[in-house]
Amino acid sequence: MGYVFLAGAIVSEVIATMSLRASDGFSKAPFIVLVVAGYITAFTLLGLCLGRGVPLGIAYGIWCAFGIALVAALSIPLFGETLTGVQVVGLLLVIAGAAALELGAAHD
Repeated sequence: MGYVFLAGAIVSEVIATMSLRASDGFSKAPFIVLVVAGYITAFTLLGLCLGRGVPLGIAYGIWCAFGIALVAALSIPLFGETLTGVQVVGLLLVIAGAAALELGAAHD
């Protein structure tokens, strides 16, 4: 169940971060609401994830890696941003690092 909370935390954080960009410097009220609600939800779910036995280093590594990758990927179609080949390789390395944390962890 801890990883379900982690997945929800990632989705909430990505929504909040994308809304932060869409708020245009906090000038668009609906997006400000999404920013605040998204981050509150993300941290609440992350706390619940940790309370369900997912180790902090693993949870935070996965949260960061997938959050970074999703925000970068979604920024392309939503905001017209671009990624170079080097950036794509960097994102893949971040995800690989998070996977290595999980795979190398001792499991009960």
